[in-house]
Amino acid sequence: MEKIRWGIIGTGKIASTFARTLAAVKDAVLYAAASRTKERAQAFAEEFGFAKSYGSYAELAQDPDIDVVYIATPMASHFSDAKLCLENGLNVLCEKSVTLSAAQLQELLSLAGEKGVFFMEAMWMKCRPVYLQARRWILDGRIGRVRMVKADFSNLVPYMPEDRLYRPDCGGGALLDLAVYPLTLAADILGGEPQKIVCEMDISGGVDLSDSIILSYPGGAHASIFAGFELPLRNTALISGTEGSIILGDWFHCTGEAVLLDSSRNEVEKIQIPDQFTGYEYEVEEVHRCLREGVLESQLVPHKGTLDVMRIMDQCRAQCGLVFPEEK
Repeated sequence: MEKIRWGIIGTGKIASTFARTLAAVKDAVLYAAASRTKERAQAFAEEFGFAKSYGSYAELAQDPDIDVVYIATPMASHFSDAKLCLENGLNVLCEKSVTLSAAQLQELLSLAGEKGVFFMEAMWMKCRPVYLQARRWILDGRIGRVRMVKADFSNLVPYMPEDRLYRPDCGGGALLDLAVYPLTLAADILGGEPQKIVCEMDISGGVDLSDSIILSYPGGAHASIFAGFELPLRNTALISGTEGSIILGDWFHCTGEAVLLDSSRNEVEKIQIPDQFTGYEYEVEEVHRCLREGVLESQLVPHKGTLDVMRIMDQCRAQCGLVFPEEK
């Protein structure tokens, strides 16, 4: 494929950022955008330069000229929107959290396999050069045996009842929106099957406002995670090993900087890589690579890794009795 033709389902804030990214990637084509109304789809397409617009997701899913669809709808809609695209034989990049539950994700993965199409969660953190360098430091033994991951993702988010973050019917709450990042970090570094999970949630109005999560692993390694809408934290991450540590700076999931420290906390190495555009270009490039190579699964964001995190979040919700409306 010389050019990759993209479709976008959803026309909100994240879709706008992604569209700006596609416009800056030289081999990406802004081909089609879909919203629930023709007027909104047309306005979005005109703003960002898409060739086509559709007033329903079904119309876009039936367009045979689309190479891959980016799904940017609220989390409670991800499953049905992704399923629609997969059933029509379209490759899919779906925003995180990719579904509400592991069962939903497993169904999508099975469908993608049956249809022989590409499917990936849009976990941009795992495609970013700084994150990949931090992983190389770990694999190269620069910090010894990893014993602890500590990561926070908490912002002060004013309550607005119409906001998707506070709506159970949209899959709102801190777990799926924020905690997915530190959980993905922990699972990627320590493993996706912790021996023990302990979760505490502050639940109000049917959504979790904050989450405190401890993951324990065989041999004594553990992860400590806090995520929420009630506290403005620095949102850094610390990966500690027997011979040193790595610090991912403020907003660790999209940081352009990582610092390698020795066992005495002395700085050994620092890497700084500014974004080319928005930071989303790296996952776009990963999707393009996979499509051109004809692979159905990204090595950077593998299906098992996404499924492992969904299973951890399932257990967190089960411990705290958090159930989404469609599950009742």
